[in-house]
Amino acid sequence: MISKKSKYALNALVHLARQYGEGPILISTIAEEENIPQKFLETILLDLKNSGILGSKKGKGGGYYLRKKPEEVNIAQVLRLFDGAIALLPCVTFRFYERCEECKDEDTCSIREAFLKVRNESVRIFKNETLKTLVEREKVLLKKKRKK
Repeated sequence: MISKKSKYALNALVHLARQYGEGPILISTIAEEENIPQKFLETILLDLKNSGILGSKKGKGGGYYLRKKPEEVNIAQVLRLFDGAIALLPCVTFRFYERCEECKDEDTCSIREAFLKVRNESVRIFKNETLKTLVEREKVLLKKKRKK
């Protein structure tokens, strides 16, 4: 399960992607419209800014905005930023590799192989899901809902 921090970050980023190119958005607006506690959101947005995904502007007309295009930000980046490794076992992670304490031989570990398949497929999916694809999917789902 992903952390609340990652979930809130994704919600805030999708909000910003919906309004990409329209200028900075106030933290209070994002918090209210996405139902995210503002103090928690401030920390999340600062982390996203420090990672280079967001920029901010102070003063009148200030707020946060995407520094990257929506198609350049994917779910994998966000999950790794807030939750670390995407893999379920430390021995199959890409950036956070650790050998399992009880492992006798990684090369013949069938458990490792199974979890490596899961990690590879998860990473593939998360890398293909960008802010742009999430916003586009949201529009399709809204259209379907209105037709009901």
